[in-house]
Amino acid sequence: MIAKQKIMIVDDDVNIAELISLYLTKECFDTLIVHDGEAAIQQFSTYQPNLVLLDLMLPGIDGYEVCREIRKTSTVPIIMLSAKGEIFDKVLGLELGADDYVIKPFDSKELVARVRAVLRRFHPVEEKPMEEAPKQTGDYVSFPDLIINLSNYSVQYYKENIEMPPKELELLYFLASHPNQVFTREQLLDHIWGYEYFGDTRTVDVHIKRLREKIKDHTYWSIATVWGIGYKFEVKSGRK
Repeated sequence: MIAKQKIMIVDDDVNIAELISLYLTKECFDTLIVHDGEAAIQQFSTYQPNLVLLDLMLPGIDGYEVCREIRKTSTVPIIMLSAKGEIFDKVLGLELGADDYVIKPFDSKELVARVRAVLRRFHPVEEKPMEEAPKQTGDYVSFPDLIINLSNYSVQYYKENIEMPPKELELLYFLASHPNQVFTREQLLDHIWGYEYFGDTRTVDVHIKRLREKIKDHTYWSIATVWGIGYKFEVKSGRK
């Protein structure tokens, strides 16, 4: 019997939390409802969810702080829920490590679809000893000291596994698989998030910033900004 995937729902609105739980239970997910940020942080390690639905406006510790705490130890997908629709709130949520952002009120089918989409993209990377150099299979690109594998959602940087959310990895892979080709923010938003994603181009900037914090410029390659246009994966020489 296949174990059900577990979703932790963090929302202080009892009615909304129970409604979300009902939707997800009907879709064969296991759910846990938590009503405040402190309990969410405590229950996260105990329940070990496959995904967290996280409301921003929580009593005590808010959703931003909960997201920050989870990201210190885990790359488990987080979808933020909020009645706030301002760009600032979306960008801040993404900068803290959220994988998606849903504005209330939302359609139940859309929420379930987003949950499934994020879970499909997320594949935890198992830690391996540094001396191991596993053979790469599937869709991957490699450069000196960098291997990005889209098939198993892994990134090796100087022989170490680098954990990153699905969208960050997909963005890095897309740029690296088109070396020296410049893409506008709109093109990247369309390729990575899809035409149905109702976001803004700052979403791309946020993810580029997070990538640069994890993957520093190399002698032979870098994530370059083309001012006034967008970004490219610049390769000087030495591609493997």
